[in-house]
Amino acid sequence: MKRIIAALGIAFPIALICATLDVAWMIHHGFSTRTSPGLVETELARTMSDMAIPSRYKAMKNPVPATPEVFKEAMAHWADHCASCHANNGSGDTMYGKTMYPRPPDMRRKDTQQMSDGELYYTIKNGVRLSGMPAFGASGDDDQDSWKLVAFIRHLPSLSEGEGLEMEKLNPKSPQEIEEEEQEDNFLQEGPAPSQPPPAHHHGKETP
Repeated sequence: MKRIIAALGIAFPIALICATLDVAWMIHHGFSTRTSPGLVETELARTMSDMAIPSRYKAMKNPVPATPEVFKEAMAHWADHCASCHANNGSGDTMYGKTMYPRPPDMRRKDTQQMSDGELYYTIKNGVRLSGMPAFGASGDDDQDSWKLVAFIRHLPSLSEGEGLEMEKLNPKSPQEIEEEEQEDNFLQEGPAPSQPPPAHHHGKETP
């Protein structure tokens, strides 16, 4: 018991000093989304996020079988709804992801992959407060689309190059991108316009 009290007596002042320095740094540099969070802020956010998930979800297993059909649906859903922030491969390396605060996590790494199926499911359905992660899916615990996304997240670390290329075709496109694709398709279907022969030139004096 004395060792525990002694350890707390050392750890608490250190944590307090770190938190004070972190807050002072934030005040000095501002609250821009361009800066990376400090250690204290990161740990606090991780702890609060973990505490926000009800305990019953932490033991839940994905009821949706990881069949090819389920995987195909989830991949299309991810490419259309999630990739703009999380990227097709789950890295978070996107225009939106790079400027969000906190940054979207790399879904392929240990911190995400070690979450239980239920924790991933709860996060997808309910979002994360004070972040860019919105709530998706219908109410209740039988949201099949969200469970399918959980299955796809498990596959992200082994996503193949071919699957990534397939997902690019499913990503949302701007009106300009759609118009460019239509022009390219029309060109490929119709082919280039036939070249006209150059006008004939006559040499010498013309006969009247």
